[in-house]
Amino acid sequence: MARRNYNRKPLPKEPRQAVVESLNHDARGVAHMDGKVVFIDGALPGETVTFTYTEIRRDYAEGQVATVLEASGERIAPHCPHAGICGGCSLQHLEHEAQIRHKQTLLLEQLRRIGKVQPAEVFDVLRGPLWGYRHKARLSVKYVRKKGRALVGFREKGGPFVADIDVCPVLHPAVGEKLSLLAELVAGLTVREQLPQIEIGVGDNHCALVFRILQDAAAEDLAALRAFGEAHGYAVYTQRQGPDSIEPVHEDSAALPSYALPEADVHFHFNPTEFTQVNPAINRAMVARALGLLAPTADEDVLDLFCGLGNFTLPLARQAKSVTGVEGDAPLVQRARDNAQRNGISNAEFFAADLFADVSAAPWAQRHYDKILLDPARAGAQEIVRQLPRFGAGRVVYISCNPATLARDAGILVNELGYRLLGAGIMDMFPHTAHVESIAVFER
Repeated sequence: MARRNYNRKPLPKEPRQAVVESLNHDARGVAHMDGKVVFIDGALPGETVTFTYTEIRRDYAEGQVATVLEASGERIAPHCPHAGICGGCSLQHLEHEAQIRHKQTLLLEQLRRIGKVQPAEVFDVLRGPLWGYRHKARLSVKYVRKKGRALVGFREKGGPFVADIDVCPVLHPAVGEKLSLLAELVAGLTVREQLPQIEIGVGDNHCALVFRILQDAAAEDLAALRAFGEAHGYAVYTQRQGPDSIEPVHEDSAALPSYALPEADVHFHFNPTEFTQVNPAINRAMVARALGLLAPTADEDVLDLFCGLGNFTLPLARQAKSVTGVEGDAPLVQRARDNAQRNGISNAEFFAADLFADVSAAPWAQRHYDKILLDPARAGAQEIVRQLPRFGAGRVVYISCNPATLARDAGILVNELGYRLLGAGIMDMFPHTAHVESIAVFER
């Protein structure tokens, strides 16, 4: 039986006043009160605010802005009417150029403080659309029996509940402007209380919706989903259990969504639940920058680690002698092979491997590579980075969605393995959020 903490002091009810000093990594204002740091949601640097405590720990506290007494000159009115409650965005109240500066500063500070490194060059920011940019999302769903209605959207800020929203301007308009229609659809299904999420995958050809349903859908539910897809131009799928259980509700839904990288002359098909970059405009620019920094030639062999479905591998194969892609997700590896075949690319091969383990026994790991690209998840690539000397690569390009783990791994590359950090910079993959996408290039 779980024990209750009867000694925990109740939170102060009266608002406190604070001067905000900076923004932390998750876009909360940083202040100091009563000898400890306080992270205040909704506060900006230079502001004087009142806030209420939401959590008090031994070493720090958390709070929520109550009133902005002296506003920052960079504060703006949020574009979205739900910005105050929805957890999908955290920076809509900060002018966009200030968002960019904050993220670039955060990257450089993390590199200096964690990695003890400094780039010789800070790259210009890669920019894209500010609204409607998000082509992939996992929306939470909750049927509220007392109200007789369903909620479809992101979680509330700092809480487990689904935010009550009817529009999302950062989502692709095909979905972001139709959340109310999705909620009405869910509310009319017999399985509405067994439907916790809808996964969105927008490709160049169509928009796919995957309804996660925890029990077998009735025939009338499937008919309703089918009619909804036909009426609004969606490819609709159901998912009963794992990814292998995804099934189209209509024959026309069987075609997978796809996207293109025209400059590299490659097209990718993907399952709606498979990982692809959320922002296609930034993805195109990111791939171009990565290829430019890596600069593979027709006599070079390239290793692409955490290759996914081949987003970088196939464009690299258009320029290099050969490319080897390695990924831990076996279905993604097969998808990469399929995409290579579909694009007529024969100089790329793919392997499934745990890149957080010792890979020295793998045949692909016993080869020499001239250049390496890494694109890991938030945990970074510490384990495989320490194994890079075996490959003998003179240049490494690292794509990161977490500046802290990039900084840690950059410290290994520079301070332990003898590489130089030639350049680094951010890419505006997730406007209005605290997420920081960045790229760095190292040379031996």
